[in-house]
Amino acid sequence: MENGNITKASSFYTIGLSYKKADAETRGKFSLDEIAKSRLLHQAKNEGIEALLVTSTCNRTEIYGFAQHPFQLIKLLCENSKGTVEDFQKVAYVYKNQEAVSHMFRVGTGLDSQILGDFEIISQIKNSFMQSKTLQLTNNFLERLTNAVIQASKRIKNETEISSGATSVSFAAVQYIFKNVENIANKNILLFGTGKIGRNTCENLVKHTKHEQITLINRTKDKAERLARKLDVIVKDYTDLQLEIQKADVLVVATGAQNPTVDKAILNLKKPLTILDLSIPKNVNENVLDLENVSLVHMDFLSQMTDETLENRKLHIPAAEAIIEEIKEEFLAWTKQRKFAPTIHALKEKLNSIKEGELNVQRKKITNFDEEQAELISARIIQKITNHFANHLKDENTTVDESIDWIERVFQLETSRK
Repeated sequence: MENGNITKASSFYTIGLSYKKADAETRGKFSLDEIAKSRLLHQAKNEGIEALLVTSTCNRTEIYGFAQHPFQLIKLLCENSKGTVEDFQKVAYVYKNQEAVSHMFRVGTGLDSQILGDFEIISQIKNSFMQSKTLQLTNNFLERLTNAVIQASKRIKNETEISSGATSVSFAAVQYIFKNVENIANKNILLFGTGKIGRNTCENLVKHTKHEQITLINRTKDKAERLARKLDVIVKDYTDLQLEIQKADVLVVATGAQNPTVDKAILNLKKPLTILDLSIPKNVNENVLDLENVSLVHMDFLSQMTDETLENRKLHIPAAEAIIEEIKEEFLAWTKQRKFAPTIHALKEKLNSIKEGELNVQRKKITNFDEEQAELISARIIQKITNHFANHLKDENTTVDESIDWIERVFQLETSRK
């Protein structure tokens, strides 16, 4: 792989799994926290992977990168998560080159989100790219692609209404609470965890309930306190979790822990409790259902909740897809040109070399040889020849790799592609 171009030795792949085929438990096995992600990136660098981008959210875990075979990337994922190759093969997907590019556009623009038009993933892609760049795990191709996806995301937000209305997992959680918990105005709500979904859920709850009803707990108290000051809610210490759960009517769990933090052992309930687990991996042990008066809802169920807002968003899919196609075609045209540019440059040098040799012969043969006129005519001929080859390679019906190989063999060219 040279100059950010895909070669025969190295192809661009997307490997991963998402909510479409993998349930929450399986997604949890393959989820990567910041430590695991950093470990994966360092391993990739040590193993000679040139460019790689890793995203891990509650809905998907994916690697976008260059490899001679996709198993190189699958191996990285499995060795740095709790997932196995066997688990991966059951629910995962592998896309190559243009399919991988198309997939990244759909993910980054919210068209592949669990809730249509949810654009939170684009900030993940941005941050993941910067993390890779810090480790020098990016190249021109990946940087250009990431910027193109960001551009498409911005245009879709600004030019369509695909993200209009309040529809997200956090909003769905609040809807569920209001529809299923009677007399919510007089009930206590405990939010455990202040990650992205936790913060959004808390903000939605504050909009629709009394502030004094909401208590916030986080392992790192200062994070909870910063959010509490912004939203004017109560904060308690992590050590008070068990006591606060006993007081709560609704418990929303949105932590980033890799193992369950709530199970029946810490529930000493004297009244009904509704638990919403918005975490991946799941942070509430299923054994809480052994207790009477406990109901447990996971985010996968909440994500299936559709309303008029979501149906209206679907009307804007064609407009969003048109924007994606426009920007994607520009990107693919750039990659195509980048691929054949070294060959055209080498061809021009070869023709100039032939020209110099022939002019030297003619200088010796012809008295009063018109050097300036000969240079002008030969330069114009060389430019016309190289333009013909370049236009052929730009043609969308051209098989670029085959044409490049043919040109390089015929003219005996040495290029940086080799």
